[in-house]
Amino acid sequence: MIALLDNGQDLDTCAAEMGCEVGQLLTPLTRYRLRASKFAIDNGRFSPKWDEKAFESLLAREWENRSRCFFVTVPDVVGSARRTLEVFPYWKERLHGWRIALACQDGQENLPIPWNEIDAVFIGGSTNWKCSEHAIHIIQAAQALNKHTHAGRVNGPERWGHFEKLGVNTGDGTGIARYTHMRQAVAGRDNQGKLELAG
Repeated sequence: MIALLDNGQDLDTCAAEMGCEVGQLLTPLTRYRLRASKFAIDNGRFSPKWDEKAFESLLAREWENRSRCFFVTVPDVVGSARRTLEVFPYWKERLHGWRIALACQDGQENLPIPWNEIDAVFIGGSTNWKCSEHAIHIIQAAQALNKHTHAGRVNGPERWGHFEKLGVNTGDGTGIARYTHMRQAVAGRDNQGKLELAG
């Protein structure tokens, strides 16, 4: 699994600390310059005050690099799969030319996924939902359809190992992006005792 980090640190050092390949997750919240050959763009909707102009500015800045971009996360409604699907068509049109990811949220298991219109799934939602059988089934369906799979907020060794075993392509987390000790903990995941995924 490739770690996509939203930071301004040396990415080779981060990769050595984590013991895995590292790319970047660009967001309108931090706007770090692109320094990696592999990257994705998140929309920053988890922020209490979303800046649509900053998101569009980031897309414009990276337009020439879009062939190297795993996905752009379509703006979503955090915690609600139904509302996320309602705003999806509007944003899908505005993201023409990019590979796009649907941010899967709590409740997605009871709603259809527009598989023919997306290139990736971004496993978001609450911690309990993200680590549930529902999310596992979505990942498995995406893999059966050759879609890119990404897990968000994967900061600890147990959760990293969980998604890694599922064969998820990429993962991110604020903690692993910012802190050496959290990257080192992920690197030592095979030596950890049993932890709670939902912790």
